[in-house]
Amino acid sequence: MEKQVIQSVGFRNTKNDKGEITGFQFKVRLPYYRGIFLSQIRPGTLFINGKKIEKEQITWIIDGEEFTNEEMAVDFHTHWSTSKPAVLKVKMAGGLAQGYHDLKYGFCFTSSYMPPIIQSNLDPDKEPFVFMPEFGHHVNERRLLIV
Repeated sequence: MEKQVIQSVGFRNTKNDKGEITGFQFKVRLPYYRGIFLSQIRPGTLFINGKKIEKEQITWIIDGEEFTNEEMAVDFHTHWSTSKPAVLKVKMAGGLAQGYHDLKYGFCFTSSYMPPIIQSNLDPDKEPFVFMPEFGHHVNERRLLIV
């Protein structure tokens, strides 16, 4: 995996069974030394080329299984390992045009051993008062290419 949270490998348009482009996908790695359960994830807002993507348009794929944000919030059993990136699928009719695209996406997660006062104001869309990228508290930006 690459050092950046947003991975360049796997950034592509997605198609349905009829071959129609229905959106795009990209991968993110977990910037943490341990894995986490899906209920610990606090998904942020995705911006593509400055345009906000609604959270309802995004699903996460962990170990081949697809989850909505609502499903992840109550999933205390599925574990996301540090060694496998998650795939984020975005529903967008027609997908993205060939060329470069700017992605901006933040997510964070809770940790059982961090004081609740630190975690009570987690906002995946803003940099925290105390910068701790190892806990996923970082808004990630990357320019990627679709060919």
